[in-house]
Amino acid sequence: MKTGNHRNQKSLGKKTKLSQAVQQILLGMALSSSAYALQAQELEESKTAEKDEIEVIAVSGSYVKSLEKAVDIKRSNISFSDSIVATDIADFPEQNLAEALQRMPGVTIERNKGLGSKVNVRGLPTEFTHVSINGLATASGSGGRDVEFDIFASEIIQSVTVKKSPTAADEEGGIAGSVLITTARPFDYEGGQFVASAEAAHNSISEEIDPKFSFLASDTYGDWGALVSFSHSERTNRTDSNSGIDFRPLSRWTEKSGDSQWQSDQTIAVLERDTGIVIDDPMDGDETSRVVFMNKVGDRAYLNEQEKWGATASIQYKPSNDFSLTLDAMLGGYDNTEDEYDAAAYSASSVSALERIHEYDDTTFSEYGMVVLSDVSYAATQHEFLSKENVHETDYSQLSLSMDWQLGEWAVTGLLGYSGAEKTSDRTNLKHTAYAPSRTRYTDTGGETIPSDNPDTIDMYQSPGSYLFDFYDVNLEEITDDKYAAQLDFSRGIVWSAFPALARVHFGARYTDKSKERNLGNVQVKGPTAGDSSWSGVRTLEDSELTKISDLVPGGNYLTEVPGKGGWSQVSNAYARNEFRYDGFNVPFQDNQFYRVDEEVLSIYAMADFEFNIGQFPASLNAGVRAVDTSVLSFGYHQVQMPDGSTGYTDEPVSKEGSYTDVLPSLNMMVELSDSVLLRAAASETFIRPALGDIAYKRTVSVSEFKYRDGNPDLKPTYADQWELGVEWYLDNGGILAASYFDKTIEGVVRESLTGVVKDVTKYNDNGTLDGVYDFDVYQKINDEGSYDVSGIELIAQFPLKALHPSLEGFGINSNYTKLDNSLTGSSDLDIPTPPPGLAETTYNFTAYYENSSFDARVSYNYKDEYVERIERDMYPVYRDDYGQVDISLGYKITDSIKVVVEGINVTDEVTKGYTMDPKFPTMYEFSGRRVSLGIRGSI
Repeated sequence: MKTGNHRNQKSLGKKTKLSQAVQQILLGMALSSSAYALQAQELEESKTAEKDEIEVIAVSGSYVKSLEKAVDIKRSNISFSDSIVATDIADFPEQNLAEALQRMPGVTIERNKGLGSKVNVRGLPTEFTHVSINGLATASGSGGRDVEFDIFASEIIQSVTVKKSPTAADEEGGIAGSVLITTARPFDYEGGQFVASAEAAHNSISEEIDPKFSFLASDTYGDWGALVSFSHSERTNRTDSNSGIDFRPLSRWTEKSGDSQWQSDQTIAVLERDTGIVIDDPMDGDETSRVVFMNKVGDRAYLNEQEKWGATASIQYKPSNDFSLTLDAMLGGYDNTEDEYDAAAYSASSVSALERIHEYDDTTFSEYGMVVLSDVSYAATQHEFLSKENVHETDYSQLSLSMDWQLGEWAVTGLLGYSGAEKTSDRTNLKHTAYAPSRTRYTDTGGETIPSDNPDTIDMYQSPGSYLFDFYDVNLEEITDDKYAAQLDFSRGIVWSAFPALARVHFGARYTDKSKERNLGNVQVKGPTAGDSSWSGVRTLEDSELTKISDLVPGGNYLTEVPGKGGWSQVSNAYARNEFRYDGFNVPFQDNQFYRVDEEVLSIYAMADFEFNIGQFPASLNAGVRAVDTSVLSFGYHQVQMPDGSTGYTDEPVSKEGSYTDVLPSLNMMVELSDSVLLRAAASETFIRPALGDIAYKRTVSVSEFKYRDGNPDLKPTYADQWELGVEWYLDNGGILAASYFDKTIEGVVRESLTGVVKDVTKYNDNGTLDGVYDFDVYQKINDEGSYDVSGIELIAQFPLKALHPSLEGFGINSNYTKLDNSLTGSSDLDIPTPPPGLAETTYNFTAYYENSSFDARVSYNYKDEYVERIERDMYPVYRDDYGQVDISLGYKITDSIKVVVEGINVTDEVTKGYTMDPKFPTMYEFSGRRVSLGIRGSI
């Protein structure tokens, strides 16, 4: 493979002040180690404690005790970190691991139809977070590096630590932080343990009852221990949504020519007649992009059915306190079937134009010269009935062998492991369309399409005979992700009179081998047999068996809380699967959709612990350097010109290499201002690697956007120089008050950029007619030039209220708050300022609890500020609105070993909303309902 000194933003030879400081410290460490070997000083046991070790002790039965243990872990760790332990996870309302993590300081989650799916640390995008389980980077069925937390059952997890400042010994890959997950092991418990739970949950919209159960069994036998755990759950969730609304620039029609010239002429004339706005140059994209209309609006009902299971097994051999060998296994499966039924209106159809503008807004975005046509009648809206079925099957597995060995004065740890995930997705879309005049306008909750004044208009919900069959589209995707890792670490205590501050040295190496492969195929059915298109444009919607929407999804009428929303009838996905998948139907994979990325990483590190006094204050310092060499080999089929002039693909995948080498220094320091007050400081350089899908050697096409998208194997990581300063006051009984300020300078951010143009591409409409010949832009992901700063404060308050007054015995609070500030504006082609996608400026969590020997109660509120989801058409920022949710938990111990629990999730029925640039232009309104469960837990 190629070797590279590339680091665009920071060459390997360039030394930052932090890097120079760490190297000077390590030079002193090396000299002192040599002198130590010559002098053969005795080791002082008092200096052998490793500050960065995270002790895991199981806590059972008490939420308060779990908080106290988490505080102990935080205090003992040299890094900025926060933890939760087993009882905190198992006893709080959650639907998966993501839901359990959202209550940690600085942690929020991204929700998909009411279900937590991905984790944000300190408001940064999900891909900025590194995730590992039992020391192994977690494989994922997604196309990127971010982890889909919804596949993991929280019951099989023992503890989670979110590390926000790395040491040199930590695996690289997290600018926001690292999520370190551990599963249970037999020597975490004393003697035999058996814990089981069962639960039934009810969703307020679907009105279904979902079962869930889990158990854990563990025992030790002298030097040996064994543990198994298992969890299984089912979930049925319904989501009603008015969504899919976004801006479309007027250039959709103003650039029409030839037989379609009338669309441009009519659109320009109507705009001038009804608003007084004159288009000077119909082909000037900057001018026409500042007049926008509603591209599409749809009423959608989703039925999501999930089946999830997870299992762990652990065998430990521990003949003495000096040696242990642990074999951990983790298996799981996640089957997710989602039925989606859409009644949508595509205003920007290829054969339409403006007919009448009823209302427009020329003031909200006047500073950008933008006008929003908010209520418009169109000449030929493409009304659509879409029946979509998305079937996802994910299997994951992990196996690791770890060793801890105190070999004389040396501590030796080792790890061998594998982590893998396989995901198969079968996505279908049955599409019927009706072209007719209609009127589309914004509402308080989204948008709506109603009949216009044109006599040819239709009632889109009650005209099945007007809808013609377009196609039954099937996409089959397979993703495999395999990771292998080997790691060996050494450390020893140091006593040297010439350098008494030096307490311990560490060094080690890690090798990882990762491979991710994606295959995708597509078939469009347009007739009763393969290659037959006799149904397209002929068969009507009413030629199929129709079912009322209230019967397609359980729980009653659609969007019952929104006045004026009626029902409609549609083809069920079960009928579509049986009717349109003819005998012998199969979906072959397509060469142009294939990619594989192989990645090898070799990391070595060295670091040292120092203990000394600053005046009268004891201090601890950890300093180190991690060197990382990454090699990438990307495969994909490429387009070639065939002898007959047609376009084809290479017979075999074409590969391209890439590589980069980096040195990442780190410093972590802790000063004891008193027995209960700590001052912390940290500084480091770190990075995240680009998503594997972005470096894949492939090309895809977006016909509606007139774009090709190419992978870029030459992408480099996104880097961050970061520092943090904080103070922590540890109170009695597990309480803590903490505040910290952090700053990150991030450079090399990956963004999409125009890198070329393909001339004279023929484009066809969905009905097979010629749309026109256009130039298609070629976009690739690139590393952006320059850098931007993200800074913020993080506040933590956790304490029992009896510290305020004895009458408050049993009451307490657990709260945290994060506020971000950043200097980056998004990459809008219209120069509209916007924060980076995924960055929420304010997040906070608040939990109030009460606990005594037999009863406990908790209520929690989690809030995440608005954030940019995407830049629509590279011009218009689309926001996910701020969201807050209340969860509760009530528990009563019938006996010392049996507990009944009632839990509620989203008890106030909050709605998920979004908008384009300003809340008066909503993009979505999703209602997923509340979830209430009754469970019983027992232990032996």
